[in-house]
Amino acid sequence: MIRTVLSLGLACLASVVMPAHATSWPELEFVAEHPVEGMRGGNLSGLALCQGHLWAVSDRDDDQIYRLDSRASTWQAEARTFQAPPAPDSGLPWGMRSSTWAAAYLRGGALDFEGISCDQQGTAYVVSEAQAGVLRVPPSGDVEWLRIDPAMVRQARASGMLLHFNALFEGLAVNPTGDRLWLAAERERRGLVALQRQQAVWTCVEGCVLFSEAGKAPPPAQTGRTRPIPRDFSDLAWFEGKLFTLERNAYQICRRAPDSGDVERCWSFADGGLAEGRRYDEPYGLAEALVIDRQGAWIGLDNNNAQRADGETRPIVWRFAAPKGGWSVAP
Repeated sequence: MIRTVLSLGLACLASVVMPAHATSWPELEFVAEHPVEGMRGGNLSGLALCQGHLWAVSDRDDDQIYRLDSRASTWQAEARTFQAPPAPDSGLPWGMRSSTWAAAYLRGGALDFEGISCDQQGTAYVVSEAQAGVLRVPPSGDVEWLRIDPAMVRQARASGMLLHFNALFEGLAVNPTGDRLWLAAERERRGLVALQRQQAVWTCVEGCVLFSEAGKAPPPAQTGRTRPIPRDFSDLAWFEGKLFTLERNAYQICRRAPDSGDVERCWSFADGGLAEGRRYDEPYGLAEALVIDRQGAWIGLDNNNAQRADGETRPIVWRFAAPKGGWSVAP
């Protein structure tokens, strides 16, 4: 009898945690896609909505961000150029920094911009994976690196994040008032850190690390693959008081509590993203950029110039409709 009760209890628990898998969440409706022309380095790696306009970054361009002209089906990227000053020492070990330098020498993009976000004043914040730092790009004038408390990198590494080359910060989000900022560590271990602006320094409030997480999970059934792959984050977005994580390998978007990173609800985009003609012959997901608005989600692909099934090689931005009931629908 006791064994039966325990079995039933475990079955109930399994039913509670099952939605953590991508295939258990509702599918978003695919609306449209837009190839992007004019990004010098290709490799669209971040998106942001800044005062009504979409902006993008490339992880191959250290001296410009792009405003996207979306008036036609094919979007045109218009560059805003700048000269980034030398990055401050973030506390990353010498070996990791030297690996980053070697990779940049071979492929370009020494700063490796991986995400962009904007505050309500139109100031852009761009995360550099190579430097584990954030560049502030105002609407006009000089750009500058944020002064970030060195404890942030120490705490992240102590939690198991930022330990592997090319698996550092992959996305960021800033709140509208521009005084809170979140960074997403990509994988092995993935996690979220939070910073608060206190005068001129961005620092930790009761610790930087919201959570970190290891492990692998099977990809969605639509991929046709079953081998587990690392859980990852590839971008962050802020919308109406919540964080939204882009989870590339799971082909899903998750709404999370900004003070803990706890999952509240997720939505899959596997049906639309893996439809006939949109597939790439790659073992991992390619979605690296996320914007959430009231009408839906913009998802940008860093295809690294790879050709997909229909022959397309340009960067792509997908549009998915907001879920029924909106992004704030209860779990």
